[in-house]
Formats: sequence, structure tokens, C-alpha cells
Amino acid sequence: MNVDATTGTGGAPTRAAWTPGKVAELLGVSPVTLRSWSARYRIGPATPEDGGHRRYSDLDVRRLQHMQRLIERGMGAREAAATAFPGPAETPAEVPVAQRVRELGDAAGELRFTSIAAIVDSALTALGAAGTWTEVVAPVLRNLGGRWLRGEPCFESEWALSQEVSGALQRFTAGREPMLPGRPVVLACCPGERHSLPVEFLRAALLEVGVPAVCLGQMVPAETTLGMVSKLEATTAVLWSISPSSADEPLARRLQRRGVTVCAAGPGWPREVVQGLPWVGDMTAALEFFTGQPGA
Repeated sequence: MNVDATTGTGGAPTRAAWTPGKVAELLGVSPVTLRSWSARYRIGPATPEDGGHRRYSDLDVRRLQHMQRLIERGMGAREAAATAFPGPAETPAEVPVAQRVRELGDAAGELRFTSIAAIVDSALTALGAAGTWTEVVAPVLRNLGGRWLRGEPCFESEWALSQEVSGALQRFTAGREPMLPGRPVVLACCPGERHSLPVEFLRAALLEVGVPAVCLGQMVPAETTLGMVSKLEATTAVLWSISPSSADEPLARRLQRRGVTVCAAGPGWPREVVQGLPWVGDMTAALEFFTGQPGA
């Protein structure tokens, strides 16, 4: 559905064109509450008025979502507003990536669920989906994988991290609808693949740049993937595999026979199979494949 950036109708608002009504709907608050916050805490839209109609930017919306999460965790509204909307003199120093990785790893190791959520929320706001995956979450997962190979029990930490990261991505993408026309890209784990975070992050990163995408999650049965692709009339599907044991070439070929462009993703695909399919091995390559823009 096309976007009407002037009225805010006909689909999702374009960047720097969120109407107050759409923002209130996204946050689950009344327009009166939104106006009250704006008047009390001076957190109205940062973009200039256009024809008398106020518009919120993407950054405004992310800050309001951050403010709301702080309130839900028990912080007072005024303090939450000051934290989420720092003034020029109060702008916090940029958090080094190494610090984010260290703090997230510690929180996962100690099963501090709320801390995991807060750290990932902050990273998504500062770095976006692609940056958060590549620079923060993936390094922590690699470290956990190394610990497992050394015989250290860390399944609980990986589970806690995965659960909270998935929740953060849901919050991050809430209300985001594709700004580009076209059928959605279907992102699916192969039937035997249980690691879904890479495709969850890819969906969020695609939505950030306006590309319609649907993520089916982990261990998706082949018939479910085939059915979803058919019902959504998708022309492109991504099949994610982290190990050769989960790569499903028969599923890829069945999709191809139906006229679907299949992109093999992840290190699990054997070289001989990849030679007949488009293949992406990291987030940058995946975004470039779907947007045609290096480093999109």
C-alpha cells in the first residue's frame, strides 16, 4: 500500500512524517496524553510544522518508545522524558561498542533479563538493527559459542539473550510498515535450524530501509514455508542455515520450481549447493542483495 506523506493515511508514515494520531496509536496512549507530554516536558516533534500539521520524525518516535519503556519499569514520567530527550547540554556521550558488548555479555551470563532488554533497546536506537547485530549481539553469541565448545554450560545464557533480543526487535519494529511497494521477502529458517536471530535482525534491518519482509522464525516446516510463500505471493525467499545438517536443498529446489528466487543465507550451505543459488554470508551482503545499495 502506498504511503500518503501529506495526510498520514494509506499506510505507514514516511520518515519525519508521523502524525500525532499515528504515534499515539503506536504507543498505545491517547492523543490527549501525547499532547500532555509535549506540553509538560517539551518533547514535541523535532521537525518543523508543515502547513500547520505537526509531524514526528523516526528519532522522535524512538525516543518516545524509550521514554515509555522507562515509565513501564517504574521511572517517573518527568525523569523518563529527561532521559529519553536529553537537551543539547545533557547529550550523553556515545557508548563505545566494546562497552555494549561487555555489558550485554555480563547481563546474559548473569541472567539479568531486564538489563539485557535495556542494553539491546539502547543499541537498536543508537546503531539500528544491522549495527546492533553485527557489532553487539553477534559478538556476544560467538563468545557464548566458544564457551560451549570449551565445555562450559551456557545454554541458559543463550536462551535468555535470544528471548530478550527477540522482544527488543519486536518493540523496535512495532508500527513500522514497508514504505516501498512490492511483495514481501519471506525469511525462514530451514526446517532443522533453531537459530533464528539472524533472520529476525534481517527483517528489522529491511523494514528500516522500507523493504517489506516477513520472518517465519525457527525450525519452519517445509510445507509451512511453501504455503506462506504461496499465500503471500512472494517472489523471493531466504533460507537460513547455520550448519550443513540444517541446510535444506530439496526445499530450495521446490521453491525454485515455483518461480521463487531463493537466497541461501548462512554458513551452513555446502559450496556445491551455493553454486546454483544466490548466497549471502553476513548482514551487509544481505542488505546489499535486497536493496542494491552497498552497506544499506
